[in-house]
Amino acid sequence: MDTQTLASRRSRKVWLSADCGSFDHFRTLVEKTADPADWPFADGIEKNILIYDGEKVRNAAGDEHDRRALMAEWVEAFTSGPGIIAIKNAMPDGAVVDRATAVFDAIVRDEREKGKGAGDHFAKPGANDRIWNSLEKHCLADPENFARYYASTAVAMVSEAWLGAGYQMTAQMNRVNPGGTAQKPHRDYHLGFMTPQQMQAYPGHIHAVSPLLTLQGAVAHCDMPLESGPTLFLPYSQTFFEGYIAFGRPEFQAHFAEHHVQLPLQKGDAVFFNPAVMHGAGNNVSKDIYRMANLLQVSSAFGRAMESINRNRMSVTVYPALLAALEAGALNRAEAANVIASTAEGYAFPTNLDSDPPVGGLAPKTQAQIMAESIDAKVDAARFAELIAAHAARREA
Repeated sequence: MDTQTLASRRSRKVWLSADCGSFDHFRTLVEKTADPADWPFADGIEKNILIYDGEKVRNAAGDEHDRRALMAEWVEAFTSGPGIIAIKNAMPDGAVVDRATAVFDAIVRDEREKGKGAGDHFAKPGANDRIWNSLEKHCLADPENFARYYASTAVAMVSEAWLGAGYQMTAQMNRVNPGGTAQKPHRDYHLGFMTPQQMQAYPGHIHAVSPLLTLQGAVAHCDMPLESGPTLFLPYSQTFFEGYIAFGRPEFQAHFAEHHVQLPLQKGDAVFFNPAVMHGAGNNVSKDIYRMANLLQVSSAFGRAMESINRNRMSVTVYPALLAALEAGALNRAEAANVIASTAEGYAFPTNLDSDPPVGGLAPKTQAQIMAESIDAKVDAARFAELIAAHAARREA
C-alpha cells in the first residue's frame, strides 16, 4: 500500500463525511430479531424491546450475583442487543409518582405565570409543557417526595450498569398534550445535539465513545396507550456506527417511518435506551391524554476535566491582549482561535435551559463563540466583560 493510499484510508476512517454510512448495511443490522434465549432475565420481548419486571429487578438487587448478572445483561442489550429495555412497575408506589406529577403540574403553572414558557426541542413554546432541570426543581419543591422517587432500585441499577459508579442524574419533565406532533427521528446527546457539519469536526473514535457517556430513560407519569404517542424506536440501530451523521438522510428517515416500533406504557413503568438508538416521540392523536414523562438523562462521571477552571475570569483577562495582538499582527486569526480554544468554554452544556435556551438549533451559544464574535466585531474590553458576565449568569441554576 503506497503512502497516499494509506493516508487516504486513515483519513476516511477518522473523519466521517456527510454521506458516509451504507444504507444497505444499516438495513441488515436493524432487521435482526431478539432471541428470548439470549435474555434470560427478561420477562418477555415485545416488538424487539426487552421487558423486565420491576419486582424481579428489586429482588435481584438483593443478591450480588444476580444483581451483577442482570446488569451485565442490560449492558449487552444496550451495546449489541436491541438497545432498549422497558422495566414494568419500575416505580412500585403509584402514590409517589402521583405526588411527583402534582409537583410538576405546580411547577408548570408557576413558570407559566412568570412568563417563562419553556420551549421544547421539537415543538414551539406552548404546544407542549416542558420543565428544564426537573431534577433540582423537584428536589427543592418537595424533598421528601424527591427522596422516595429517586430511591428507585431500577433507576439506580440501570444507571450504574451502563455508566458505573459516580453517575450524574439530570431530568426534564415533558408533557405532550393532545395534538402534540412527533419528533424527527434522531440520536441523542452528545453528538445527536449537533448539526452534521458540527459532527464532522469530531473524529470517528468520538462517534464511538459518545453513546457510552450518557443513558437515556423515561418514567411514565400516566398510562400511555399508543394513541398518546409514546416514544418510537428502531431496535438495533445503535449498532450502526455512522448513524449520528447518516440518520437525517431521507432513506434512513423513510426506513424508520416504516419499521419503527412503539410500546404502550403504564404509570410507573420506565424505559431506558442507548442514546445512539434511532428514536423520536410519537404523535399524540388522543383527545384527552396529556402524556407526561420524566425524561432521565444520566451522565458518566468521566466527562469532566481534572481541574476547576475559572474560564470567565480567564476570558475577560486575556481578551484585551488577544485583541491587541491581532491588531498588531503578532497573531493571525487561526492562532487567535487556538488561544480561544484554550481559554473559553467551548461546549454549550451543562447550562440552565430556562434562561439560556437553544437559539437557532439544539444548543445555546458557547462562551468561545461569544469571544470569537466579539473579536470579529472588535468589541471593547469593557463591553466584552459585560457579555461574559451576562452569559455566565444565564447558565447558573
